[in-house]
Amino acid sequence: MNIFVGSLPFRMEEAELKELFEAYGEVASARIITDKFSGRSRGFGFVEMPDDAAAQKAIEELNNAEVGGRTIVVNQSEERKEGRRPSGDRRGGGGFDRGPRREY
Repeated sequence: MNIFVGSLPFRMEEAELKELFEAYGEVASARIITDKFSGRSRGFGFVEMPDDAAAQKAIEELNNAEVGGRTIVVNQSEERKEGRRPSGDRRGGGGFDRGPRREY
């Protein structure tokens, strides 16, 4: 099962994230998402656990737990759909119609 982990302390390392979940069972991978420009943590990550029962127990017990002074959010990750980005995409366009352009 793929698990989303949010509100992570920004100084947390992937090895620490993996260790946190290993208390509940085997962890196939633990990844903290980083900013592609600065390389700093974005404060969330994903943990893959092959045993769904162990993963569910980890979710139940770690959701809203305090880790490094922060209350983390833990839930089952949903498959990302291919294609368009979700609404709220801020890559440009402004999101509203400014009306006709005037030539001066």
